[in-house]
Amino acid sequence: MNAIKDSVHDWIPLDDVAVDLVDAPALQRLRHIKQLSTVRLVYPSASHSRFEHSLGVYHLAREALQHLGIEGERAAHVRAAALLHDVGHGPYGHQTEDVIRRHTGQDHDDIGELLYETTLAEVLESHGLDPDRVAALVAGEGELGQLVSGELDVDRMDYLVRDAHHTGVPYGTIDHGRLLRALRFRDGHLVLAENNVHTAESLLLARSLMDGTVYRHHVSRIAGAMLERACERLLDTGVTIDEFRRMADHDLLVALREDVPDLGERIERRSLYKRAVWAGLDRVPEAVTEMDREAERQAAREIADEAGIDRESVIVDIPSRPALKESRSRVVVNGVVQRLEEASELVGSLRRARRANWRMGVYCPESDVEAVERAASDVLALPR
Repeated sequence: MNAIKDSVHDWIPLDDVAVDLVDAPALQRLRHIKQLSTVRLVYPSASHSRFEHSLGVYHLAREALQHLGIEGERAAHVRAAALLHDVGHGPYGHQTEDVIRRHTGQDHDDIGELLYETTLAEVLESHGLDPDRVAALVAGEGELGQLVSGELDVDRMDYLVRDAHHTGVPYGTIDHGRLLRALRFRDGHLVLAENNVHTAESLLLARSLMDGTVYRHHVSRIAGAMLERACERLLDTGVTIDEFRRMADHDLLVALREDVPDLGERIERRSLYKRAVWAGLDRVPEAVTEMDREAERQAAREIADEAGIDRESVIVDIPSRPALKESRSRVVVNGVVQRLEEASELVGSLRRARRANWRMGVYCPESDVEAVERAASDVLALPR
């Protein structure tokens, strides 16, 4: 059995299916897509790739299956799904996912067509595996799909530890060994065994701390918003969505530098827009928090017009309302399966913290900050 040295999990043994999948061009492409996209503009050491992460998820899935006593072709399909779970990502990963979804109606975990468009389906079939079954597992379908995509999935376990390791922050540290050993299936649901409320809380706390410190850092959000705007304009130049979604990070940077230079060069040089508005839920009218993407763009155009600057120089960034997906994970308490939100008082505190930390942003070049701040207050009806 082959093995790959990993910076987080040490040696990762590969079965025969994984060996062939790893060599497939579609999976090798993930070497050139950074796991943390624009976050690396904040944390320079966060240069790890989705290829590394995919190997880590494969490794944790393999260990989870062993602890659960799942073997044979069922386990083989899950291991393959774990390795391929991110193969559908576009350049810059999640930062371009909304752009791709708006143009195709598909998310990165909709990999059914991609498996057949590449050599991946052929590789899977050569080992007696069903590509459609693998795709369903990646989408989180069925009992075993919860291991790949769910509240207690191995994807989350790997990226928290890996992202903390590479950014250098201590907040994503979790005891994934205990988490894996505590996994059980009850009535078709993946749960944590008795006496593991604190284990589930640790996962929730780590995700919440990483969210505020790393994933939603304001510099990364500004860069991400600029990148999304630039990508939409790139598609307007004639680049097809199929070409776009199969680019690697460096392909996209080159294309943006050539076809959308005002934003592409800024992103490449980290010459980013600044915050003209950075407002919490208490300052933002409910109608504004519910704006869709087209309404955001219209608001940005109105703000630019009132401020007397180029319409492409203002970006309105309204994140979704705070949510804690991990709070829905299931734990066994006194023999009864409960949602973590029912079993833990910590969930309420973290929800309040997430709500308090929510921010809407309006970004523009530094020279226009004051004018845009005044205009945004008028257009969005923000209290002064």
